[in-house]
Amino acid sequence: MSDEARPPRTAVVIPAAGRGVRLGPGAPKALRALNGTPMLIHAVRAMAASRAVSLVVVVAPPDGAGEVKNLLDAHALPERTDYLVVPGGDTRQESVRLGLDALPEGIGIVLVHDAARPLVPVDTVDAVIEAVRDGAVAVVPAMPVSDTVKEVEPAEQPGGPEQVVATPVRARLRAVQTPQGFDHDTLVNAHATIALTGEGATDDAGMVERLGAPVVVVPGHEEAFKVTRPLDLVLAEAVLARRRANDGF
Repeated sequence: MSDEARPPRTAVVIPAAGRGVRLGPGAPKALRALNGTPMLIHAVRAMAASRAVSLVVVVAPPDGAGEVKNLLDAHALPERTDYLVVPGGDTRQESVRLGLDALPEGIGIVLVHDAARPLVPVDTVDAVIEAVRDGAVAVVPAMPVSDTVKEVEPAEQPGGPEQVVATPVRARLRAVQTPQGFDHDTLVNAHATIALTGEGATDDAGMVERLGAPVVVVPGHEEAFKVTRPLDLVLAEAVLARRRANDGF
């Protein structure tokens, strides 16, 4: 197969440098155990399950890259998928940029995936990659919003009453998940162009939007939820138990 006919190589950047304070004190959120295995390992395996993914870059806490490297070495991953561990920055935006900087030549598609979404099905990963291969420069998996959403004016005091200013049309709303997929050069350009302010951007697709580039949505999956609070851990354990019962693993 010629280089022109061969699909572009796909790499995944997983920012895992956050502390995850909403799950309480202790290890960083990505290193919390889920069914006895760190969430980060589940997330890496979820990405590596796609045959299109050839490299996973894990962006570790600045002082924990060695620990994360040892963790990955100790767990079985598909042989076809290489991985790198690099130290992260103080914000998610900085960490993703450092992950992009670590990518080798020849990567045409980049996925950015939350380590706190450990159970995303491989079909969702493949759908994002396929959409980028088909010409989209930025792709996000998303789910319809089931609750009515209100836009409010934030209260001056935390916990105080907030004035409703608008009720968006629910049919036009989507709850965005990861992995988000990008044309490599588009994402690199976004990180080079959008200045880091405050805590930085928490959504890479939003950075691409600010460049004026189109972002498209593909169907997400209910199991690609984000593990943020203790109750989410309970739900994730239940999903894994159902998978073991149905699939025998």
